[in-house]
Amino acid sequence: MRAPLGKFTWRMLATVLAGQGISIMLGAVLARSLAATTGEGHPGVHLWSGLALGLLCFVAAGGMRRGWGLPLGWAIQVLTLASALIVPMMLWVGLMFLALWVYCRRKGPVLDAQIAARDAATAHADAPIQ
Repeated sequence: MRAPLGKFTWRMLATVLAGQGISIMLGAVLARSLAATTGEGHPGVHLWSGLALGLLCFVAAGGMRRGWGLPLGWAIQVLTLASALIVPMMLWVGLMFLALWVYCRRKGPVLDAQIAARDAATAHADAPIQ
């Protein structure tokens, strides 16, 4: 079992997933419209699978405090990139959110350590003198 994410880290990752969920849901509506207009694919399947992936983003965002949110978040990154097979512009959305995900995953622990050091210094400075 890996160590739990720091407070700042899981908040950053949850924010990325929330934005990603909204974008995926909008992409699902686009996929449905494209399928209905061109006659390629099944509009209902595209819509409901995209909405399910978008909702899964919100579930993973809620699970960031626990151990299962992070692996689910990685799976969502892969599935978002795979959605480009249906709507090619989702490749750019997937790459953008993957870049944000990786950045927050790397930078979050650094910021958590800085916050902990600052809090420790403040607690030491506020301690009564004996």
